[in-house]
Amino acid sequence: MIVLFDGVHSLDVTGPLEVFATAGSYRVTTASPSGAPVRTSSGLTLVPDEALGDAAPDTLVVPGGAGTREPPPAVVSWLRDHAPAAGRIMSVCTGAFLLASAGLLDGRRATTHWQFCATLARRHPQVAVEPDPIFVRDESVYTSAGVTAGIDLALALVEEDHGRDAALAIARALVMFLRRPGGQAQFSAPLSAQLAHREPLREVQRHIVDHPETDLSVPALAARANLSPRQFTRAFAEETGTSPGRYVDRVRLETARRLLEDTTDGVAEVARAAGYGNPETMRRAFLQTLGVAPADYRRRF
Repeated sequence: MIVLFDGVHSLDVTGPLEVFATAGSYRVTTASPSGAPVRTSSGLTLVPDEALGDAAPDTLVVPGGAGTREPPPAVVSWLRDHAPAAGRIMSVCTGAFLLASAGLLDGRRATTHWQFCATLARRHPQVAVEPDPIFVRDESVYTSAGVTAGIDLALALVEEDHGRDAALAIARALVMFLRRPGGQAQFSAPLSAQLAHREPLREVQRHIVDHPETDLSVPALAARANLSPRQFTRAFAEETGTSPGRYVDRVRLETARRLLEDTTDGVAEVARAAGYGNPETMRRAFLQTLGVAPADYRRRF
């Protein structure tokens, strides 16, 4: 069952719904607090199948959207009273705020849209917020990142129920390029940092992304920006919110992950292309950040 409320994000609803409907083995229903139609954040009107009642579904989907900024009391109250009896609970995007408001994330690991992870952690300190993953599972409670990550999580649930082949068949049917695993990062390294205001620093950011295999030391990057290393380091951090070294590390890791996922290049070749120089350096970076070696990452993802 998918919970509906005014201000819900339409794709948070329809994305998982299409996955489960395409599987053909689920009876998917929608419900709003009173059974009345709801208006989504984009202006689309959704007509629920029923009102929220006493029955606890096997799988409960709680979407997000602008309507979660001030959690609807009727929805939060229903979740508090009935959601614990559900077989499993899944939130999409800022739907995690509704679960947290109902006390369903207390003491649990969770994620939400990257823009709101800090807010979720601040409002609900009892929740262990993880800002990076596409989705997080903590026992029977699943939380996912922004919008389309709900599709990834729904596919993961189908895989749990019916196996990997079924999930990949649905992904192909929905013309999805790849079913992203939960351990993948929510957003690319360029998106994780702010875009610099000044063009020389923007050009440096572009150069890092386009040429991770080159010399990306602070002196080399500072020279591209026509600044001293000290001036460059300070300006880059002020305008992007991260240090040059941290930005380079994230770009190189992301480049290596993409090459491992999308190519058949050997680990040594990937290490060179991503700027690590040798496989051992890349291996240490993977273990430190992802907790898995590059070869194991390729086999898993």
